[in-house]
Amino acid sequence: MPRSWSSDLPTSPDQVVFSRTHSLIILFLYPDLFLVNTAQCLSGPEIGLVLIPGIDEEVAKLLKLKAQIGGDEGKHQFTLKTAKGTRDYNPKQMAIRERVFNTIIRCFKRHGAETIDTPVFELKETLTGKYGEDSKLIYDLKDQGGELLSLRYDLTVPFARYLAMNKITNIKRYHIAKVYRRDNPAMTRGRYREFYQCDFDIAGQYDPMIPDAECLKIVHEILSELELGDFRIKVNDRRILDGMFAVCGVPDDKFRTICSTVDKLDKMSWEDVKSEMVNEKGLSEEAADQIGQYVSMQGGMDLAERLLQDAKMSQSKQACAGLTDMKQLFSYLQLFQVTDKVVFDLSLARGLDYYTGVIYEAILTQNCPVNVSATQNGVDEKAEEGVSVGSVAGGGRYDGLVGMFDPKGRKVPCVGVSIGIERVFSIMEQKAEASARKVRTTETQVMVASAQKNLLNERLRLTAELWNAGIKTEVMYKKNPKLLSQLQHCEDSGIPLVAILGEQELKDGVVKLRTVHSREEVDVSRAELAEEIKKRTSDV
Repeated sequence: MPRSWSSDLPTSPDQVVFSRTHSLIILFLYPDLFLVNTAQCLSGPEIGLVLIPGIDEEVAKLLKLKAQIGGDEGKHQFTLKTAKGTRDYNPKQMAIRERVFNTIIRCFKRHGAETIDTPVFELKETLTGKYGEDSKLIYDLKDQGGELLSLRYDLTVPFARYLAMNKITNIKRYHIAKVYRRDNPAMTRGRYREFYQCDFDIAGQYDPMIPDAECLKIVHEILSELELGDFRIKVNDRRILDGMFAVCGVPDDKFRTICSTVDKLDKMSWEDVKSEMVNEKGLSEEAADQIGQYVSMQGGMDLAERLLQDAKMSQSKQACAGLTDMKQLFSYLQLFQVTDKVVFDLSLARGLDYYTGVIYEAILTQNCPVNVSATQNGVDEKAEEGVSVGSVAGGGRYDGLVGMFDPKGRKVPCVGVSIGIERVFSIMEQKAEASARKVRTTETQVMVASAQKNLLNERLRLTAELWNAGIKTEVMYKKNPKLLSQLQHCEDSGIPLVAILGEQELKDGVVKLRTVHSREEVDVSRAELAEEIKKRTSDV
């Protein structure tokens, strides 16, 4: 056999040359060739071996060719996981999510809102400079043909851009969509990098505090209807904060950065917040101590009245204007019957730069000692007073944001609220897991079944009739399914009714309608079946 043998390999065992003086090739390279008539190869000491010179080089060539062709070793091994800070939602979780969305949307519509949508990404310059220190959390995209783009950080700035671009000066809108933040995710606490926001905003020139009070009423309605547990809605005013900073000796150029630090009081202790203000932000210790005295204050209309008489706060016209409006706000909240859950809290800051007036935030509380206050939210309250388990809504007034986009700087006063839906989902999922009640993942009203064989055509005909009548209907994709299997599917899926066909039912022109839960059966005229199903499932 010639030394260059790749193109001149033997085609049958009869052509194999055995020799002790040649190099060795292992037969596994050519199993189809040499596992034929094995007995012919078992006649000497060279059993099962083909001896060919230069074998090492040729084996290397063949292994390289095998890799190019694509064997198991050459396949790319995928890492099957979602990106950090994101998650999948299974049908059960989506069913819970849909119910939450429906509750929120009903509330928004009850208050007369219409909906809009905006792109998931904006020009980078649209978002830049609107979020204070949180601007570093914006996702920037690569240059896409000359435009520098970023994923939207919230729905408020795109809404302001929308108003300015379309010259809209009056609208009450809601918007439910995903936003993106390069935050450090905490999945168990409902903090993600991709998440939904549910926003409600009122744009237009109105008398003070009436739209603001309605936004707080909406938060109260949603949290009460979702039955998430006890909650508090904290309110403050940026003008009160700025006036407080001024009378405490904070330089004007440090107002926003000190405000961002105060905003961390729900996650950090006062000692840590003070340390950041003094050691990192360069504030004097005396000014920090004075701020500490004010941010510990909580109350209602009485606190606003008391601060209007305060020797220091009364020196600030800005603070006095905010405190006067705060009194007006609480008078409207009394009319809306929500003051039992609302507290005037001077520690509330909300670090976003675009807020100009009233700000608010809703937090859930629970009256049991759990290890969330220190490790998750930095709240120093005692267990018996309620432990904060996180913010679920926030918002405020932003009268100058639209003017930042308008070429002539025309302002459109706005106030709004955003529901932190991911936190709500986490709590609702935990409640569903703890409850013995089964979560339905479909809305099917009835399943069309048969008790005998060879009735597929009749089942499909009845299914089509029910679909055409607007009934949510299922049918098994088998010609002759067992009745027990069909009933078990209804049990597992929570389908409340079964429409059973049989030879006798077809002759009589009726359908046997079975209630899955009670197993009660009744014959219903085929012509009246759709209406009977609607009546029986009206509350499902």
